[in-house]
Amino acid sequence: MSHAEAIRKDFAERFGEEISVDADLSGLDEIARIAGHRVHRRYDGRPIDPALLRLLCACALSAPSKSDLQQRDIVVVENPSTRQTIADLIPDMPWIAQAPAFLVFCANGRRMPQIAALRGKPFPNDHLDLLFNAATDAALSLATFIDAARAVGLGCCPISVIRDHAARISELLTLPEKIIPYAGLCVGWPSTRGRISARLPLALTVHVDRFREDDFAARLAAYDARRAALQPYAAQRDPQLWGEAADYGWSEDKARQYAQPQRAGFGAYVRARGFNPE
Repeated sequence: MSHAEAIRKDFAERFGEEISVDADLSGLDEIARIAGHRVHRRYDGRPIDPALLRLLCACALSAPSKSDLQQRDIVVVENPSTRQTIADLIPDMPWIAQAPAFLVFCANGRRMPQIAALRGKPFPNDHLDLLFNAATDAALSLATFIDAARAVGLGCCPISVIRDHAARISELLTLPEKIIPYAGLCVGWPSTRGRISARLPLALTVHVDRFREDDFAARLAAYDARRAALQPYAAQRDPQLWGEAADYGWSEDKARQYAQPQRAGFGAYVRARGFNPE
């Protein structure tokens, strides 16, 4: 199968529509890797050469950065006790302990105030934008690491739930003030091919000239049905609260998930870490 054919096939599965692909475009091999992205939570046990891991970190930190401020850091968690402690905090994700490598991507709002003090300059930018920029830098480096890892045959699984335990993670990794854990990342050689996750249709998420929500409910229902056919949920979330739905799809699952408070204390944690998110 050509790269163009593979891209069309994977995007048809992901978005439920045909995406035009010019077979003469350069770089289709990389686009094919992006189109075929899969999350991997099962690994074959082979170790990752530390030199390769460092290479991938260098790739990650080559990602775009707001105003070249470089407000992101990566902690490679090598200590088995530290890794196990993190895994014990999140027992429903055993791949945290099983993956050959586990990294924590951090948003760093500390470095710029440090540099300002070092250079004898004021720092009047201790507000929400400092946190927002650092988190964006961390996200860009995380995404770039995943792309680089995929290019060499590794599989990854981001772990945002570490923010449920942000204070403990900060303590374990000795993160100083104004540095917060953004996401963990499991990395390893995949033991299975994984599957493509169906995404919302482009008609809902790509806009021209202005934001539109035409036929939102109908398009969402169509997406629910398509996704349920491809990857049905093994169980319904919180049936003791919401009962059993006859048609249980992505929107019902996410509505139930966010019907419960999520990280309600995170703002207090961020303030305690020295950020001023106002």
